[in-house]
Amino acid sequence: QCGLPKEMALELFKPFVMKRLVETGAAGNIKSARKMVERVRPEVWDALEIVIKDHPVMLNRAPTLHRLGIQAFEPVLVEGRAIKLHPLVCTAFNADFDGDQMAVHVPLSAEAQAEARFLMLAAGNLLKPSDGRPVTVPTQDMVLGSYYLTIDKPGEPGEGKIFRDENEAIMAYDEGVIGLHAKIKLRRFLEIDGEMRHGLVETTIGRVIFNRPIPQDLGFVDRSNPENLFKYEIDFKVGKKQLSQIIEKSIKVHGTADTSVMLDAIKAQGYKYSTRGALTVAVVDASIPPQKKDLIAEADKRVDTITKLFNRGLMSDEERYRKVIETWNETTNKVTEALNENMDPYNPIFMMSDSGARGSIAQIRQLAGMRGLIANTSGRTIEVPIRSNYREGLNVLEYFISSRGARKGLADTAIRTADSGYLTRRLVDVAQDVIIRTSDCGTHEGIEVYDIKDGKEMIEPLTERLVGRYLADDFVDPQTGEVVVSRDTMMGDKEAELLVKKYGVERIKIRSVLTCQAKRGVCAKCYGANLATVDPVSVGEAVGIIAAQSIGEPGTQLTMRTFHTGGVASGEDITQGLPRVEELFEGRKPKHLAYITEIDGVVRFAQEKKKRLIIVTKTEGDNVDERQYVIPFGSRVRVKEGDFVHAGDRLTEGSINPHDILAVSGPLAVQNYLIQEVQRTYRMQGVDINDKHIEVIIRQMMRKVKVEDAGDTYLLAGAMIDRAEFDAENARVRERIENGEIHLKEATCAPVLMGITKASLATDSFLSAASFQETTRVLTEAAIKGKADPLLGLKENVIIGKLVPAGTGMRVYNDVEIQCQHPDEPEDGYIATLRSMLEEGDAAEEGEPVLLEDEDAPAEEPAPAADAEPEEETDGE
Repeated sequence: QCGLPKEMALELFKPFVMKRLVETGAAGNIKSARKMVERVRPEVWDALEIVIKDHPVMLNRAPTLHRLGIQAFEPVLVEGRAIKLHPLVCTAFNADFDGDQMAVHVPLSAEAQAEARFLMLAAGNLLKPSDGRPVTVPTQDMVLGSYYLTIDKPGEPGEGKIFRDENEAIMAYDEGVIGLHAKIKLRRFLEIDGEMRHGLVETTIGRVIFNRPIPQDLGFVDRSNPENLFKYEIDFKVGKKQLSQIIEKSIKVHGTADTSVMLDAIKAQGYKYSTRGALTVAVVDASIPPQKKDLIAEADKRVDTITKLFNRGLMSDEERYRKVIETWNETTNKVTEALNENMDPYNPIFMMSDSGARGSIAQIRQLAGMRGLIANTSGRTIEVPIRSNYREGLNVLEYFISSRGARKGLADTAIRTADSGYLTRRLVDVAQDVIIRTSDCGTHEGIEVYDIKDGKEMIEPLTERLVGRYLADDFVDPQTGEVVVSRDTMMGDKEAELLVKKYGVERIKIRSVLTCQAKRGVCAKCYGANLATVDPVSVGEAVGIIAAQSIGEPGTQLTMRTFHTGGVASGEDITQGLPRVEELFEGRKPKHLAYITEIDGVVRFAQEKKKRLIIVTKTEGDNVDERQYVIPFGSRVRVKEGDFVHAGDRLTEGSINPHDILAVSGPLAVQNYLIQEVQRTYRMQGVDINDKHIEVIIRQMMRKVKVEDAGDTYLLAGAMIDRAEFDAENARVRERIENGEIHLKEATCAPVLMGITKASLATDSFLSAASFQETTRVLTEAAIKGKADPLLGLKENVIIGKLVPAGTGMRVYNDVEIQCQHPDEPEDGYIATLRSMLEEGDAAEEGEPVLLEDEDAPAEEPAPAADAEPEEETDGE
């Protein structure tokens, strides 16, 4: 629900209120009803109460970075002049209660109300469309309250007492006999296989209270073991991470409706017990580790030794600098470790950070440890560290050095927001016409997936890449020959675990939008699951927009700077964060280019007139193929003399130019490289995005091909055309060849990789391209060529004021009827009202009726992306 100020609601619902006043006879006609509303007569409020019931409103907060930035709520009239918002949706809106503004929209028609209620209601949108994880995870106070409830504290009053049941234990707590965190035992009554049984279980009162709203079958406890029968489901310390897992499991086991009830209970309980816990912070809570002095003195000694060695000429200045930096970094880490060991687990600052409510270990380090090394304006680390922390206070020099970092941080944030917004705009533009058009294109092609690793570090495991996808071909047990996972089964966690753990699969081919053969848009099987509902995606879902939002929305969290590693890691400044993502999607030549070999062969090094060469030699019988690569001085070589390399392998450190991979190893290799690199950039910043969103964008970057030999088609050599058009033209020629015209020849083409800006401008729709960039050029070109716009995407339809061909705007959903889930039950008022409103305005075109309901009913056609379940399933909605 959301709270709407009474005056605001009256203004928003004015026409409905006037209609109601006329219907009840409080006003003779519309004119007198308007006067009554304007004079705010008492009858008006009664009419408003009735009108507002069951009429959802939509709230939106700018900037709307992803589709959860606008959601529907049941309005509740409140006094005062502020909109009231549910705390759990704040994350999705990125809202806080310090004066944010929100817009309120009222859906007018019956269809609009039905869509708001079934698709946009906040209670149904619990999962993020970008990675399928819960978005309504409790934050701050709620996390702190849950953490406070579930910790145990040795030596609390009442420790070791035994109670006959939960109620007695809670009564003892209310009377102050035992503490909230004392370890106690109590008898628990449970119905198991139809009979009441009881057993003794060790727990704390806090955990008993915390478990009350939580279903006891989420799978945290192995119930097949008889010892665990009476154990509480949540018998551990609960922080933000654990809350997220609880919500995720609850959605999988019990569905959205039950989970939203549980979430409300956790919220209320979290606020109540964070208030009861009364955690406060004082300066003395930032306790400085006693070892700090000795650690710093020791570091000073080491730095003196290094300086002496340098003065004697035993090491270079660069080496001295590196060793000093290393020494101070080590010391800072040791102080942080000492701080961690020294922290009392019941210290309020530690509890805040440990629970995930606020703050991180890095911030505690600055409060109570030492601030450590800081970079100067050019990005080079200053070798004099900040020894103080904020509790001791900084001296003048330290204060001066650190103020620059604070200012740069603010300036960076402003620039980053603008850059990230522009990237999102380009992504939306390139992907806006990718819509699920058919349920299955029937292809057996796909892409091969495997663990994405960066050296030893795992970036994205194979199981994560398989969930919510379809296999390209059935997976057959190698011993028995029976089908383990069919290509028509969407893989869940269970199937993915089975393939990887039991059968040891390391690489497997899955269906992907990159290889989808649908004529327009993509098909549901190649896309897989709709991450926001965990069900297969429905026809009409605008997956292109979702992909662009999922990649663009976390853009502001990515860093801007080019890291200077101080010659420790790779010796190169590597572009990371937002600039790297942009570089990849625009298909640009990277700043620090890595050379790759074009052929398989053996490496040898050579020196020629001040040039370093790497020569790769391929020998097949008498044929010798040799390629030379001039390596600039200063770039680090990855290969050794005599190594055998494969075509496409890197010879030097750095990032590869995607166009080189395309030329050497073909389209599949470049697609894999782009997915891998984008994932690496985001995951290094702790942002999870599902592969399929990146695939959608890459599909758009690679949708054109360049005609090399036109053969006997009407195409022109050198022209850039859509792959679908090229395939259709070749199919026509193939048909003629089969009909006896043997002398004909098919066209050949080369794949092309375009950057997102270029791909947006190269679209078939001149309206879409003109509204993106370079308007004059696009329009003059379109006029000269006499172009026609097929109006297939979203933007061009919005521009001319038509309904967008996605979601419920698709042809297939034109004629919607309401049907009850349980036809034998009497209809509730809401459904009846909706039905009558629909029948009133039903001058729709002929077509098959489509059911609009939740998943349990036997749907004849896919329901319009049923993202939201109705709140009460018993109502037969």
